[in-house]
Amino acid sequence: MSDSFTKGGFDLGIVTTNGDEMLGFYRDVVGLEFEATINMEALGVAAMHRVWANESLLKIVVPTKDVPAGPKGGMMGASGMRYFTLSVPNVQTALDACADAGAPIIWDRREVRPGVVVGMVEDPDGNWVEFIGK
Repeated sequence: MSDSFTKGGFDLGIVTTNGDEMLGFYRDVVGLEFEATINMEALGVAAMHRVWANESLLKIVVPTKDVPAGPKGGMMGASGMRYFTLSVPNVQTALDACADAGAPIIWDRREVRPGVVVGMVEDPDGNWVEFIGK
């Protein structure tokens, strides 16, 4: 089936009631490229902030109605999608930018196998973001 994909990346949606802070984190701190904010009230979406990491699209979705918060606890807090990974040229630089913005650092920079380092942070809603690189 892999030959049927039409894009090199993937789209991921994060539902939040904290749209402005989430947009600021992913656009201004993490450095994803802002495309647009669109309204799709017919689908129950007050705002969808669209930010890009190369060919992958992160959709920060603000619903028109109140929704319950997801479970806390990071990677092992519940089943389902708990984190995603961004490949970066320098993990420490990414972690420093997040720390400077007040984002909690879950894992400091560490080598997980020879030549591969990771670090993990928490976004304003408590989702975990892993940086991988050098």
